[in-house]
Amino acid sequence: MLGPSTWRYINRTRLPHPSLFLTYIVYSVLRVLFNSQASLSYTSYVHVSRHLCLPHLRRQLTQRSKTAILLSYEMKPPLSLLNPSMPSGSGSLMWFRKGLRVHDNPALEYASRGSTCVYPLFVIDPHYMELDPNAYSPGSTRAGINRIRFLLESLADLDSSLKKLGSRLLVLKGEPSEVLIRCLNEWDVRKLCFEYDTDPYYQALDDKAKNYASAAGIEVFSPVSHTIFDPADIIEKNGGRPPLSYQSFLKLAGEPSFSLSVELSWMPPVGDVGRCEILQVPTLKELGYVEKHQDEFTPFRGGESEALRRLRESLSDKEWVANFEKPKGDPSAYIKPATTVLSPYLKFGCLSSRYFYQCLKDVYKNVKRHTSPPVSLVGQLLWREFFYTVAFGTPNFDEMKGNKICKQIPWNDDDKLLAAWREARTGYPWIDAIMVQLRKWGWMHHLARHSVACFLTRGDLFVHWEKGRDIFERLLIDSDWAINNGNWLWLSCSSFFYQYNRIYSPISFGRKYDPNGNYIRHFLPILKDMPKEYIYEPWTAPLSVQTKAKCIIGRDYPKPVVLHDTASNECRKKMGQAYALNQRLNGRVSEEDLRKLRRKFDEDEDKQEPKPRRQRQKLIK
Repeated sequence: MLGPSTWRYINRTRLPHPSLFLTYIVYSVLRVLFNSQASLSYTSYVHVSRHLCLPHLRRQLTQRSKTAILLSYEMKPPLSLLNPSMPSGSGSLMWFRKGLRVHDNPALEYASRGSTCVYPLFVIDPHYMELDPNAYSPGSTRAGINRIRFLLESLADLDSSLKKLGSRLLVLKGEPSEVLIRCLNEWDVRKLCFEYDTDPYYQALDDKAKNYASAAGIEVFSPVSHTIFDPADIIEKNGGRPPLSYQSFLKLAGEPSFSLSVELSWMPPVGDVGRCEILQVPTLKELGYVEKHQDEFTPFRGGESEALRRLRESLSDKEWVANFEKPKGDPSAYIKPATTVLSPYLKFGCLSSRYFYQCLKDVYKNVKRHTSPPVSLVGQLLWREFFYTVAFGTPNFDEMKGNKICKQIPWNDDDKLLAAWREARTGYPWIDAIMVQLRKWGWMHHLARHSVACFLTRGDLFVHWEKGRDIFERLLIDSDWAINNGNWLWLSCSSFFYQYNRIYSPISFGRKYDPNGNYIRHFLPILKDMPKEYIYEPWTAPLSVQTKAKCIIGRDYPKPVVLHDTASNECRKKMGQAYALNQRLNGRVSEEDLRKLRRKFDEDEDKQEPKPRRQRQKLIK
């Protein structure tokens, strides 16, 4: 009889009855061939069905093999028994993108299982990695230099780990899908393994890879291991729609059920690479970067080894883990950050989120009490899962236009204000210090991110959240497509969170945590001698105080680009009118509707005393 897990797969793919009947016949015959106790893996069955010419079944299995989940059976006969032309113990290609680790890597484990050789491949995408001389900060078209450095460090660490297992990382350069197809043609490969990715970029890339591999008779294994849950399963439980609140997500998700992959003690050797030009993990200099002098760089080094070290260090303080509450963190703590700083390692998959989750649960078992989601450390991991799920199930998640869960708001297009924010020239030391930390370190505390995101959008400048998102995407070492977009939607009150009257003050919020302004003095040394009474509002200091502090406002440090009280009140009014428009039109807001509301905003400003506008233009100079 067919096992229950096999029936679940057949039901999920919704095969018609004729195909189901043929499936049963094929499966039964093969069981007799291999003996009555044995069972075939799903992937072996797919291979057989191709060669038995079941076109309808073959097409549906290919279309629905996005995760290529292997069903568990008592015995897994080698593919060479099913296909005599396939050499016994043939090779596997392990395609690394994220998941830059050896621990809990089911794709790597499966690639190694039963293979005579494994090709661990990473493709350097020039669009992502190569220097863009026209970018506003050092880096490529897509990423700043801090994230590129972090990635290279992670690759070097992965290469070192693979060498300890008897293998090595094969680095090639070019457009990823073209390079991958060339490798599949050149190398003796019968299995293609890679971690499943929900990002739209990788979805398109993976479709190309799967289609080619399927046509070539190559087995594809792409497990969900970058997240704790499979976003597709959560969406299916919710009737095909992503849950739009954290609590509804938790109810749907329940307790995760997973088994960490087996820890590898060795790997099959690398096979013959043929004519492919294999590179070592490059340095920044080899990619064309000239390291300019900078007083400090990001203190966070990339790689699985560093990720596991940081994890052990964080978990060693069980009381801190048990009592962690996200809202109580100190965004001004930079010498020893108030969080784990594991986000960049999760982003690149240097640390398995599933392993992290299990470690936290183990700590919770050994303490009397602990915090709970959404504020606990486990809760933070589940926020990550929430955003991954919503992003995967929402078309145009990274845009306002065409995004059904996003409020349509006529943000302004003031590039001068955007540049002042990006270049840390807003005249608000708390905001500017955070933006300097972003540029230098590629990381800042989540509450610091909240401050600058609110300031740019609904709090003060009313600039489009997509523009801030793009800058974060470039500069953050932990920039993650789903989480970055989700947070900007949240903080701009475009989705998820709608209390637009609650605004982070660019003055009092930072002062609450750091009244002496040590954080500002570190990242804005021009203000290091400013008395603490004026450190958050230096424009209010008498000229004599500014002179003594060697910082004249308007010369050595800019005046505020806007007056916070005036600007925040204007933003609240605009948000209220935009919300009313969305409610009146039931979310079906057209481009023309937005243009009309934008004109109304301009007319309202003109009717008021022109001082605020003139003042803003004067202050920004």
